[in-house]
Order: sequence, then structure tokens, then C-alpha cells
Amino acid sequence: MSNGDDDAGAGDADGADEPESEPGTDAEPEAESETEGETEETALSADTLDERLAEAEAALDGAETEADLDDVEADLDAISEDIEAADLPEPDEDDEDAEDPQAELEDRLSDLRDRLADQRGPYAEDVSGSVEGTASTVASTRWTDDGLPEVVDAVEAFLGTAADRLGTAFAADSEDADDLAAALEEAADAIEDAGLDPDDDAETIGALLEAAETLADDVEAAEEWDDLTVREQLDIRGFYDVLESENRKDFPPEWTAIKLYEKRGEPEPILHGLETFDSDFMEENILDTLTRMAPEEAFEQIHQRAQKRDRKPVEILGKIGDERACETLHEFVEGDGDPALQKVTLRALGEIGSEESVQPVANRLEADSYEVRSAAARALGLVGDTRAIDPLADVLDEDEADEVRASAAWALNRIGTERALEVLVDYTDDRAYIVQAEARKAI
Repeated sequence: MSNGDDDAGAGDADGADEPESEPGTDAEPEAESETEGETEETALSADTLDERLAEAEAALDGAETEADLDDVEADLDAISEDIEAADLPEPDEDDEDAEDPQAELEDRLSDLRDRLADQRGPYAEDVSGSVEGTASTVASTRWTDDGLPEVVDAVEAFLGTAADRLGTAFAADSEDADDLAAALEEAADAIEDAGLDPDDDAETIGALLEAAETLADDVEAAEEWDDLTVREQLDIRGFYDVLESENRKDFPPEWTAIKLYEKRGEPEPILHGLETFDSDFMEENILDTLTRMAPEEAFEQIHQRAQKRDRKPVEILGKIGDERACETLHEFVEGDGDPALQKVTLRALGEIGSEESVQPVANRLEADSYEVRSAAARALGLVGDTRAIDPLADVLDEDEADEVRASAAWALNRIGTERALEVLVDYTDDRAYIVQAEARKAI
């Protein structure tokens, strides 16, 4: 039986055990934390990451299916993240030959990714994409008489292979480039919709891809119009047929031919020359020729050139007089842009004479450049619309430049209605002689 002291001793003993257990309890997590840190550091060391890349490379070498490759890709993604997270030693910046563990690991990782990409596929989408690209080339290229049959043969060969592999017949309706392209697009859609599996149908996909690559190579090798020299292109079109023995020796013979076609009033060969020549000299002289001829046949080609805001084509559009040009030309006179271009454009709009141009042209009566204002006034006179009378009368009364006022007087004379001429009567004694001269014409 114990007394009180024994109980106290027991209590002390129990109390002594408690402090001893608390430090021990704290010490164990510290040891575990240290071990975990060491494990993490070891897992992300350069050597360990290198070993993991070696394992991934071995797996890549042994991969036989797309699923195998997916697994390798997942491993590479994980390794990539660990390379970024690893606290790897940095190279000595002062030592050019110092090793850079992170860069070396990333280079090796990149090489494995490239190899992975090379081992994937081929896929049906690769085939259909290649065929669609070739179809676009067939449709958009201008083929020579020798080149088109080569394209036909190439397309028919591919369509035959596609038909054998897919069990579906494909054929172009004609030997027209657009029909050939449509047949290829039909085959491309069928290949994509066939549900070909990159593992189970690898042989079929490989054969189709080989055929698609052969198709692309054969189409690329076929002769197209741009493969010919300028002289060959013109000769095929009969451009030189106008020349005779006595003028074939003139240099350059192309310019002699252009002048002969102008005399004959035949714009088509001239337009062929403009489209074909790669010569500033020939282009300048042909545009001068078309300015004199102003053939309606030139509209499309000249209108396209005018989109670049070149003044000479704009001038020719005015001579041709086709109202289809007005929308484009109206844009050229908006705001205070290039005064030289605005002057030529306003003149062209005046020569075309569309009623739709009255307001866009009248707006330029307030331009900063007096030359532009003057050109706008004359353009309104050429259009001849009576709605321009009041704006022109305001110019006569308010504009500070006598040249502009004289142009307004000329325009009113050009409009020629009784009301237009009545405006001019008040300016027969104008301070500026050039305005007087125009006003007196009204009397």
C-alpha cells in the first residue's frame, strides 16, 4: 500500500514522462520533413531528370500505337514541368565552356518531342489537307496548253488510287481546271469522312498520303503560264503577228507592235502587253496609248490598277467614262489627301459626268488647296448638273483665289442654263481679268 509520497513520486514520474515525449514528438516531424526535402531534391536533380528522359526515349523507341505515343507525350510533359521546377545549378557566366544542366535537359526534351511528332501518324487529315492544297493550286493557276494535260494525268492518277483504297469512284466532269479541282476536293472530303484509324488503317493512310504527295509534285512540275518568258507568252497570243519583215528589226519590236495596234484600233493585244510586260518603259508608253484610245475593253484592267491610287490609270478611267469607276474615285477625293491625285480624280469624275458625283465633287470646293478647289469647280462644269449652280455662285462671291473664281465662272458657262448665265452677268466688271473674261462669255 503506498503513502502520499509514493503517490507524489508516481505523479512526478508521470509528469516527467510527459515532457520527454513532447520533444520526441516534435523531433520526428522534423526528421520526416528533412527526408521529404532530400527526396524531392533528389527527384529533381539533373541526373535523375536525365534518367527519366532516357526512360522516355526507350519508351518512344518501343512505341507501336498512338496510345503508346500518348503515354510518352504525357511523360515528356511531366518531365518538362519538373525541369522548370528544379533548382538546378546555373552556369558560370564568366566561363564560356561551363555546363548548363537546364539548357542541356531542355535541348534533349525538345529533340524527343520532335521525334515523337515524326512518329505520329500519318493521319487522314494529313492526306485531305494536302489534296485540298493541291486542288487550290490547280484552280488558281493559269496552265499552258502543254501543262494542262499534265495536270489532268496527275489528278486522274490520284483519283484512281483514292477510288481503289476507299471503294468510291471519283472522276472530273471535264478537263477544265475548276472541274479537276472540284473532283480533288470531293476526294479530300471522302478521305476525311472515311473514319480511317491511324493504327488500324495505317497502310491505307500511308498509300493515300504517298499518292497525295506524288499528285502535288506532278502538279508543281506541270507547265504554267508564268513559267514562260514574256516573249513566249506574247508569241502564243499572236502578239507579234502584226509585225512585218521591214519593222521586225525595230527596237524594241514590242513597242512597234503597240503603235501598230493603236493605229488599227485593236486594244486587246495592247492590254495583253500591259498585263505581260515587266518594263517601266513599256508600261508608261502603253498607258499613254490607252489614254488616247480610251477603249471600253480596258476598264477592268485599268480600274484594278487605279486601286493603287496611281494617277495615270485614274486619268484613263476618266477618258473611258464608265460610271462603275465613280465609287472608287469618290474615295480618292475624300479629305485633304494628295492634291495631285485629287486634281486628276476630279477631272476624271467630271469627264465621266455621273450625277452621283455632284455632291462629292462640290465638297472639294472647300478644300485647303486652291488648285483642288479650282479642279472641283471645273469638274462640276463638266458634269453639267444644275444643282452645282448655287455652290459655284458662292465660290464666285467668296473664294479668295481668282483662279478658283475663274474656274467657277467657266463651269457656270459650261452648265449654260439661263440661271447659270444670269449669275455671271454680275461679274463682267470683276476685279480679276480672268473672271471678267469668263463672265463676258455669258453675254
